Amino acid sequence: MSYNPNIHHRKSLRLTGYDYSQAGAYFITICCHKRIHRFGEIENNEMILNEYGTHAYNEWAKLPERFNNFVLDGFQIMPNHMHGIIILNAVEAGFTPSQIENNNNEIGQPPGLTLTISDDINDIPIRPNASVGDIVGAYKSLVANKCLKIFKLKNRMMGKFWQRNYYEHIVRNEQSYQTISKYIVNNPKKWGDDKFYY
Repeated sequence: MSYNPNIHHRKSLRLTGYDYSQAGAYFITICCHKRIHRFGEIENNEMILNEYGTHAYNEWAKLPERFNNFVLDGFQIMPNHMHGIIILNAVEAGFTPSQIENNNNEIGQPPGLTLTISDDINDIPIRPNASVGDIVGAYKSLVANKCLKIFKLKNRMMGKFWQRNYYEHIVRNEQSYQTISKYIVNNPKKWGDDKFYY
């Protein structure tokens, strides 16, 4: 079937004309397909990661090793989505990483989780001047591929892993940055009220 704009047109979530490779802070939300709980559960207001959630956490944490033009800020893996702030060209952007702490006194790290760096980090070349879309696309692919291997080992069908696209918000000032940072850190405590709760 050939492309038909009346049938196949999908509304873009991106800001028209905005250069998503320019310096700045971006609040990212990536959802699992049909908001399936892939990554674990909330227990006693804390996110408890399963093996898929651990891969989601580790791959996000390793992104600065794959792209050299940004730093990670606060992030949180939730049962069916993840939130994170990325700062492109951090020196120029004028933002500093969040100093908001969770119960473990660390940004974004769930209880009892140790970050593991796998040997396959060199499988993906470092990309200079990557855009937000490049970074999110790589992340989604890496996590889906890692989780697919687990599904195959268990002789199970994974199906579609991620929701199409992702949500992004350009963080325009310090007040917005602080509000979003607090939201990310407190997300597990407010899971029942979360718009992604399903």
